[in-house]
Amino acid sequence: MSIAAAIVGLAFLILIHEAGHFVVALAVRMRPRRFYLFFPPALVKRVHKGIEYGIGSIPLGGYVKIPGMHRPAAGDLDASLGRARAEAPWLDRRLEPARRALEEERLRDAQADLRDLREAVARAELSEPALRSAERGLTDIEDALAPDAYWRAPAWKKIAVIFAGPATNLAFAIAVLAVVFAIGVPVATSVESVDPGTPAAEAGLEPGDEILAVNGDEVTPVLTERVPARIGVTRGEPVTLTVRRDGERVELATVRAREQDGVYRLGFALRAREETFEPGESVSLAIRETWAITEATGSALGRIVTGSGREEVASPVGIVQGSSQALEVGFDVYLRILALISLSLALLNLLPLLPLDGGHIAFSIVEAIRGKAIPRAAYERASALGIALVLMLFVIGLSNDVNRLNGG
Repeated sequence: MSIAAAIVGLAFLILIHEAGHFVVALAVRMRPRRFYLFFPPALVKRVHKGIEYGIGSIPLGGYVKIPGMHRPAAGDLDASLGRARAEAPWLDRRLEPARRALEEERLRDAQADLRDLREAVARAELSEPALRSAERGLTDIEDALAPDAYWRAPAWKKIAVIFAGPATNLAFAIAVLAVVFAIGVPVATSVESVDPGTPAAEAGLEPGDEILAVNGDEVTPVLTERVPARIGVTRGEPVTLTVRRDGERVELATVRAREQDGVYRLGFALRAREETFEPGESVSLAIRETWAITEATGSALGRIVTGSGREEVASPVGIVQGSSQALEVGFDVYLRILALISLSLALLNLLPLLPLDGGHIAFSIVEAIRGKAIPRAAYERASALGIALVLMLFVIGLSNDVNRLNGG
């Protein structure tokens, strides 16, 4: 049951991400053509005001189709009508005018030629797969030639539509964390105990000390794991604690955390109590917590580049496993994990790599600066590189998850 709830939670986060794109696209008059709960092929669907709404058969999040993400090219015709041309070679004569018009960027002529080509395809004796591929390809190109196509829009509209997805995940994360703080969270009030012979003891940490900063970075004591997390990311590098002792701020001796069960620790335990917060303070704490997690995520991504943060990557398998375990611990822990995953989806999608949202935003900014569109070939090369990098992260994460499941 907990695994099912974890999968539903992940699917919901992806769905609201796509809903963000959808709502803002409608608001800026860039009418989406489809909006699905789950991915096509459709189990059920209905067209309302020119938009196809449906429930897909692949239960993973949601799907929104925005018209004309790229300027249409002659190669699009070749790709979608290849099978139809093989079955009905005479279609080449009808395809060529539209192909030429797209190559020469005579878009109005291309629209008229595409109508003639569609009529010819309807008359041709084609197999069902060939006909379906041809009609889908023609529809995509016609959408790309429409006045509300994405590539035709000014940069601010394109950026607004693309940024809306990550922004929705970000807003959801803050809202959920605010609810968690309002419900009640464990607050680390002071050091409960210090293990003898550990780095904490060597540093001079004492029971009753209140930890204020790690390596000069102030820590919020709202969540008990905040201090251990700051210590853990030092990964054995020098760490200095700043504490409040008898009302005075004291900086302790610099020590190095030791690895224990794969986690770097100093050797102390925090005393905690449950505390609830007023709505205004809950939102403020949620924003602070979101920023702290964002900083930690940026640091982790930097370590992946240098090769030292490989083990911190997780795939959807690990995400589902972690959130299902959190649900077994308690609903409040599950909510916090859900907020963390939502924030991670936002940050991942904002990486400046195509086909991620951040890549589209980066290209829109560059096009606005250049004053003209980036060539289609450049988009395709950047997308191939981005897909390769994202797949690499996925493979690393899946490898880590398999090792964790096997106890490695």
